[in-house]
Amino acid sequence: MQKMNRDVLLEMEQEEEDDEDGDIELENIDQMMVSSFGTLENQHDCPSPEFEDFNGKPDSLFFNDGHRRIDFVLVYEDESRKKETNKKGSNEKQKKKRQAYESNLINDGLQLEATRSVLDDKLVFVKVHAPWEVLCTYAEIMHIKLPLKPNDLKTRASAFSNFNWFTKVLQVDESIIKPEQEFFTAPFEKNRMNDFYIRDKDTFFNPATRSRIVYFILSRIKYQVRENVKKFGINKLVSSGIYKAAFPLHDCNFSCPSEDFNCPNERYLLYREWAHPRSIYKKQPLDLIRKYYGEKIGIYFAWLGYYTQMLLLAAVVGVACFLYGYVNQNNCTWSKEVCHPDIGGKIVMCPQCDRLCPFWKLNITCESSKKLCIFDSFGTLVFAVFMGVWVTLFLEFWKRRQAELEYEWDTVELQQEEQPRPEYEAQCTHVVINEITQEEERVPFTTWGKCIRIALCASAVLFWILLIIASVIGIIVYRLSVFIVFSAKLPKNINGTDPIQKYLTPHTATSITASLISFVIIMILNIIYEKVAIMITNFELPRTQTDYENSLTMKMFLFQFVNYYSSCFYIAFFKGKFVGYPGDPVYWLGKYRNEECDPGGCLLELTTQLTIIMGGKAIWNNIQEVLFPWIKNLIGRYGTVSGSEKITPRWEQDYHLQLMGRLGLFYEYLEMIIQFGFVTLFVASFPLAPLLALVNNILEIRVDAWKMTTQYRRMVPEKAQDIGAWQPIMQGIAILAVVTNAMIIAFTSDMIPRLVYYWSFSVPPYGDHPHYTMEGYINNSLSFFNIADYKNRSKGNPYTGLGNHTTCRYRDFRYPPGHPQEYKHNIYYWHVIAAKLAFIIVMEHVIYSVKFFISYAIPDVSKSTKSKIKREKYLTQKLLHENHLKDMTKNMGFLAERIVEAVDNNLRPKLE
Repeated sequence: MQKMNRDVLLEMEQEEEDDEDGDIELENIDQMMVSSFGTLENQHDCPSPEFEDFNGKPDSLFFNDGHRRIDFVLVYEDESRKKETNKKGSNEKQKKKRQAYESNLINDGLQLEATRSVLDDKLVFVKVHAPWEVLCTYAEIMHIKLPLKPNDLKTRASAFSNFNWFTKVLQVDESIIKPEQEFFTAPFEKNRMNDFYIRDKDTFFNPATRSRIVYFILSRIKYQVRENVKKFGINKLVSSGIYKAAFPLHDCNFSCPSEDFNCPNERYLLYREWAHPRSIYKKQPLDLIRKYYGEKIGIYFAWLGYYTQMLLLAAVVGVACFLYGYVNQNNCTWSKEVCHPDIGGKIVMCPQCDRLCPFWKLNITCESSKKLCIFDSFGTLVFAVFMGVWVTLFLEFWKRRQAELEYEWDTVELQQEEQPRPEYEAQCTHVVINEITQEEERVPFTTWGKCIRIALCASAVLFWILLIIASVIGIIVYRLSVFIVFSAKLPKNINGTDPIQKYLTPHTATSITASLISFVIIMILNIIYEKVAIMITNFELPRTQTDYENSLTMKMFLFQFVNYYSSCFYIAFFKGKFVGYPGDPVYWLGKYRNEECDPGGCLLELTTQLTIIMGGKAIWNNIQEVLFPWIKNLIGRYGTVSGSEKITPRWEQDYHLQLMGRLGLFYEYLEMIIQFGFVTLFVASFPLAPLLALVNNILEIRVDAWKMTTQYRRMVPEKAQDIGAWQPIMQGIAILAVVTNAMIIAFTSDMIPRLVYYWSFSVPPYGDHPHYTMEGYINNSLSFFNIADYKNRSKGNPYTGLGNHTTCRYRDFRYPPGHPQEYKHNIYYWHVIAAKLAFIIVMEHVIYSVKFFISYAIPDVSKSTKSKIKREKYLTQKLLHENHLKDMTKNMGFLAERIVEAVDNNLRPKLE
């Protein structure tokens, strides 16, 4: 074994002498570690982990000596005990790589202890411990901020302190989860160690920070050099199967506290006060979440909780607008006319397709017109304006809340701390001159190479977006085709004895089936594109993890935007808009006649589409997030334990939990941002969307909490300053939402034509009524068509059950047959178009003006937070300066004493 390791290290030595390829950042780290541990080349022994038996303590978080804390666990399958014999050569190679890697970990100062599995003797758990010297060295390399002294700044009393008796019920019990002590912090430096607040070396670095440091080391340790390419990092070893898993430990069981009295039981507390269903009404313990899982997960739950709180106001207003429409639906004059047997029952509508579609009576849309009155009301207009203001308030107040969290969680200057990704470092082969420092540095590709990569990535993303558009066109063709079938098969008259006939119209049947098929296609394309987007981003090679996630975020959201919203945009802004008239219809692809909307417009169909996609997505995601991990863990437990009642250690219990990948949180964000788009972009058609989102998010917070505390291994804690690229994406959605809602009210709903009729065409000179009214609106909004004017007489009257008619009606504003300008748009049409354009301009300008004023009036960082940041920075600098002066004074005093002693020694012989 020692010979093997020396061979691997010798190969590394030869590689490091060759400057053609290498990792400049890794070499720098190695050089910084020389003084403490020496480089790999100076090691003549090849150490390996010590094997120890399980000591029978299932809750222990320490090596068998009970002193060294387990900071990370590596799991592998012992090749010598595998049953496969045909892969002996491959197993031997894997074993050599693993042994070289573990030797290099020990040579870099980490301490390892191996223990065989209690349940499966093929599995070996390698426990990793970082001693004090290693933690200090890498804390300085990673610029980790650590406590200098307790924070004695007084916190300002809350404006709602008078309501403590009410909010206390919602707060986490401080006797159970105690508030964290505040500290002034500064980036750690070994040569100024005395300045830091070190009371106990074992607790100075908390478990999350220790795991983060160890993971940093594990990601950068080399294990093989082949063909001038260095292979390194635990991620590569896990993905290639050399290790089965690598993870930090949970501190205890989630269902009961640890038997170790020194264990903080943070996992148990999180489950009890955060993830358990009985805590659904309580606020989240964000500080404990951040302490246990890291700032990145903490900021996600802080954002999700704040978004959910703001949805409460939107849901209340949305429900009020819905109830307004529901209460007033019986006063909807135009709906009464549709349902009236002497009005809607006598209006014969023109066929909506060629050959198979019959003439039909208007009153078969009676039930859909009643439902449309609920959503297409004045309350919808008020709600659309309100949501334009609400989304601005949410984004501005979130920025303030985010700034507070940056201060409280010490992430104000995080960008200066973040290290390059090891995958990026591995490709740094090109030498360039830094424009700022004028020194040489290494980058993975030249400017020309970067341009080529960006062009290839953009082309791949564009290809997939075009693929989605092709699928949307396929759905449209389905709609056009199946509408003909439903029109021929479904009943043409209302039969009072069959309640299904009231609702199952050709339009409704087509809309529901098309929405369901669209949802299935959306989910299938999602699964495929997720893998493609990751491949594209890996090829792009971003420098830091934040850059990587931001790049992936933009690709995935652009795809999801087109995937989820394209069908809604089609129904809202294209369906029924370019159909011509019965004598001269417009055809898709020269074959399929364009779809028409119901006489009341496409708003109800848009509502149906939103309900199915939004509801179906929420149900599917919850099934995925709850059932799948639970079933996998259940199968894993039964398959591994096989009925055994043996006591298993903490690391083995955690190994059998599910892995939440590094992009697990990314998908949680993506799910919520897509929902945010539904809530804002199309809210004018569905005022209940915020209520559905509110209910889903209340459950989502607890489901995610339950999943992380009970079903998943503990994630490696990561730093995060904000929610990343999701912030500008939400701002873009907020701007677009104003336009889409204004256009939905103007072009998708029938509100503007009704208002034009009420104020202009119901009274002279255009109308016959003596006062403003909605009576006669249906008759006025439907144009006449002479059946004899069909271009193809075979389309004359395919369905004769309604008798012989010479004319039929269709939804448009055109002159009747016999008029000098027959079938041309009439004066009513131009009035409506002018009113729609005026409405869009006025609504957009009013809401954008209010949004701009709110954005200007509400600063991103509150005055108190700015003062705290400045005050802490000042006190930190003062503290470091004072300590430095004390050290200098002490050293100068010591030096002065030595000089005085030397002078005295020189003068004393002369005096004598």
